[in-house]
Amino acid sequence: MADTAEIKPDLSALCAPDLAKILQDWHRWLKIEKNLSPHTLRAYQRDVSQFLTFLARHDGRALSIDALSGSSLADFRAWMSRQAIDGASSASRARALSGVKNFIGWMDRQGIAHNASIGNVRSPKQPRKLPRPLEEIQAFRLLENMPDDTWTERRDKALFTLLYGCGLRIDEALTLNIEDLPRDGFLRVTGKGNKERQVPVLSQIEPVLENYRKSCPYPEEPARAFFLGAKGKRLNQGVAQKTMRDLRKTLNLPETATPHALRHSFATHLLQNGANLREIQELLGHASLKSTQRYTDVNDAKLMEVYRKCHPRG
Repeated sequence: MADTAEIKPDLSALCAPDLAKILQDWHRWLKIEKNLSPHTLRAYQRDVSQFLTFLARHDGRALSIDALSGSSLADFRAWMSRQAIDGASSASRARALSGVKNFIGWMDRQGIAHNASIGNVRSPKQPRKLPRPLEEIQAFRLLENMPDDTWTERRDKALFTLLYGCGLRIDEALTLNIEDLPRDGFLRVTGKGNKERQVPVLSQIEPVLENYRKSCPYPEEPARAFFLGAKGKRLNQGVAQKTMRDLRKTLNLPETATPHALRHSFATHLLQNGANLREIQELLGHASLKSTQRYTDVNDAKLMEVYRKCHPRG
């Protein structure tokens, strides 16, 4: 907030001078020290303003620093409930709570005020988003129809074949070096937390990798990146994303067809064809089985869709 005028008019009328000044200082800190985008700044300001306005109207107290410090767990819960009644989604409520916690936490660190209740306010549970894999026929159509005349086209085909054939994350594939390439049918992959795992490589995949490797014009050494951009540096993720966008148009694939969707497709298709969750967990490099269990939800959702479409009473 550059000045008091930036505080919404209804809040300015309710806000004690001490709190108005603190709000300006906090906003300035977010803008200069945290370098938040204008969009995020506006969201934080709006959320905190709405919370303070709610407090003022909830039980008629003046909006002072002392009043904010004395806000109880019941006050915060009442505010969250009010948002839900007004139709705010769980994501919007979680974001609003995050903004209020940021403001109160900042005041605490500055020695301005302390609120003992805010840490006990739980964020609303977010509905779990299911992975959005391609159909098997779509994945096959993608890989079988990718051009491979130039070395960069062969690179792209090798990359997407690896994502679908081995279930790698895009960043895992792009951080592969020559020394990580398959030996005795296994690929060495460094995943999250720098954890290494050995991933089996199907016999159909190795020729695609080798085709790119032989056509790449840059000299090899063990520590060199395997997937290179046109100028010989490690391939940027944005290039892979753009390639997939172009292929979506050419091959009439859904908007959900992304490099990461190939990893989802790998796991979902394995599950549909009889692999167990523990095996899939190991292949994906998930630390927790809970992450892998999302794919059973995808499978269940697919079965329900088929049931509704095909059952005579569906």
